[in-house]
Amino acid sequence: MSANPSRNSSTPSSSRLPAILAYVLRTIVPPVLLFLVVLAYWEGSVRWWGIKPYILPSPWRVLQAIDAGRAGLGQALLLTGGSAITGFLLSVVVGTLVGCLFSQSSIIRSSGYPYAIFLQTVPIIAVAPLIILWFGRGFVGVVAVAFVISLFPMIANATAGMIQIDPDLFDLFRLNNASRWQVLTKLRLPNSIPSLCTGARTSSGLAVVGAIVGEFYAGYGSKHFGLGYLIRLTTDQAKTDELFAAVMASTLLGIVIFGAVSLISLTILSRWAPPAAGERG
Repeated sequence: MSANPSRNSSTPSSSRLPAILAYVLRTIVPPVLLFLVVLAYWEGSVRWWGIKPYILPSPWRVLQAIDAGRAGLGQALLLTGGSAITGFLLSVVVGTLVGCLFSQSSIIRSSGYPYAIFLQTVPIIAVAPLIILWFGRGFVGVVAVAFVISLFPMIANATAGMIQIDPDLFDLFRLNNASRWQVLTKLRLPNSIPSLCTGARTSSGLAVVGAIVGEFYAGYGSKHFGLGYLIRLTTDQAKTDELFAAVMASTLLGIVIFGAVSLISLTILSRWAPPAAGERG
């Protein structure tokens, strides 16, 4: 009788191993295989057609450029990553606070939401020079651009999560004479967790784009520079292999930040949602 519970308790953990292995094979192996196929086709096309390196360098030349400039790429990667993460965290905090404000009144929401949409519709290329003019060059200016471009998804998702609530739950809180603060902290904010996670995943990718765009203006010609500076500099100097190296580093940065935010979001949702929904996530 004592052996059965231990056997049963070990069954769920052991049964998860094939599921995890299947998940890895389904989600990681296909992209890796496709990447290797693209690299092989890229290398073969450059060699077969005799494409000039300044037009399209081979993957081997790009790897050599990465190895030769790994010190500068590493420094630029850290600087751009710091700017993107700082702008992203600011957008999460400010976007959540603005969503809390918008959820309190339809008048406030209808008055302020069009200006939030302005952040999404205005071309960041046109606004970035003004932001740099106001906040100055360097780290602060780049963070400001990353913050502006990544703010709207947080506002939109936070607002939607806080106003789309079951009316019966509102009635329950009213019957218990709950204050606005109690409704906000115990009903609206908990209800908006899935929407906030969705907005954070979107904003994390936009923050990297904003940091690189900001460095086109704020980081050009400065002592310390990021990936945006390298992209612009290598473009002007027609160093296509180094340009590809900077672009790949930017892509890697975006994937790492997005993956980290997604992992945190899935962890939060797996604890927040019911067990079945958490397992699906």
